[in-house]
Amino acid sequence: MQSIRLLSGIGDKGPACMQLTVDDRIWLLDCGFGPEANAHFDPAWLEGAEAVFITHDHIDHIGGASHAVEAGLPIYATAQTAKALPPAANVHLLPEQGQTAINGVTLTTGRNGHAMGGVWFHFDLGEGLFYSGDWSEESDWFTFDVPPPAATAILDCSYHLDDVPQSDRFEALNALLDRVEGQVLLPVPPSGRAGEMALHLVRRYGCESVMLDPECQDTLRGALSSGAVSADAHLIAPLLDRGPMEQARFLICDTPNADGGAAWGYVRAWHESGRLGRDAHVVFTGHMTAHARGICSVPGGYFQRWNVHPPLRDQVKMLNRLGAKRFAPAFCTQPEDYLIEGLDAEVFFHDRVRL
Repeated sequence: MQSIRLLSGIGDKGPACMQLTVDDRIWLLDCGFGPEANAHFDPAWLEGAEAVFITHDHIDHIGGASHAVEAGLPIYATAQTAKALPPAANVHLLPEQGQTAINGVTLTTGRNGHAMGGVWFHFDLGEGLFYSGDWSEESDWFTFDVPPPAATAILDCSYHLDDVPQSDRFEALNALLDRVEGQVLLPVPPSGRAGEMALHLVRRYGCESVMLDPECQDTLRGALSSGAVSADAHLIAPLLDRGPMEQARFLICDTPNADGGAAWGYVRAWHESGRLGRDAHVVFTGHMTAHARGICSVPGGYFQRWNVHPPLRDQVKMLNRLGAKRFAPAFCTQPEDYLIEGLDAEVFFHDRVRL
C-alpha cells in the first residue's frame, strides 16, 4: 500500500511531520518543532520509520531532527539544509533541482522560493504525491521551480484564505518604515527572508541605512558565493562586513521572533534604556509566537507581514498546475474553510490517503 498521512501540521501552525507509507516502508517528511515553544516534536512519530526527508532548515520543519539522529535514521536533505543538522546525522544529499532514486521510488526536488537550500518534494507514487513544505512564488531573492503534475498534494496554506500580494505588502511596510522615527529592528530567519529584506531596504534607502548581524552576514555570505539567489544579490555585498550595527537605521537580525540571538539583545537593551517606542522600534514580518506578540503589545512593537508563503491565488494556481484531485491545506488553523471554497480538489485532513 502507498499512502500519506499528516501526523502534525494540520489545523495549526505547528510542527511539520507527514508519514509516507510505501509498501512495507515508512518515511517521514519533515520533523519539526514549534514554532511555539510548547509545540514539541513527538518521538512516537518515528516509530517504524526507516528514513526522514527534510524540506528546509526552519525550526518547524527540522527542529526534531535530533530524535531522528539518535535513532540512527538516514536523513535526506540538500547540502544547505544538512548544515543545520547535528554532526552525527546520517545525511543522504538531495539536489536542489533533480531526481533521486530511493528504494525504487523516484523523488523529484525543486527549489521552493522560501529558504536557502529549501526544496519541495514530488514522489512518483500512484498518480504523483507533491509536498510543498513551505513555498513562495513572490520572492525577489529565491528561485521557485515548477513541480510536475500530482493527483495528491500537501500544500503550505500558512496564510489561509488571505490573498494580499507581495506588492501590497511592500507598500504597507514602506509606509510604516517612513512613518516611524529612529532605528528599526527587523527580526528574521537568516536563511529565509534576511537576504530579500536587505535587498529591498538597500534599493529603497541605500546601503548606509542597513546593517546585518553577524549570523545573517555569515549566512548571506554563503548565499552570494553559491550563486543560487537573485541576480541583484550583489547589491547587498557591502553589508556583509560592515559594523558596528548601532550606526545603521535598519538592523536585520536573527532570530525571527526576537526570542534569542541579536534581535533579543536589542529588544532587551532598548526596553531597559527606555528607547523602545521612542526612537527605537521592532517590526515583525512573519509568524509571531507568544514572545513576539508580547513585544508587539507595547509601544514600539509592530507587525507588518512580508509574504514568504503563498497567498490564496497562488495556492489555487498550484492546485490547478498540479491537476490535483485531493489536497491537504497544511499549517493553517482552520483548514475546514477550504471545504467551501469551491475548489475542484477534494480536501483531506488527518486521514490516511491512498496514492
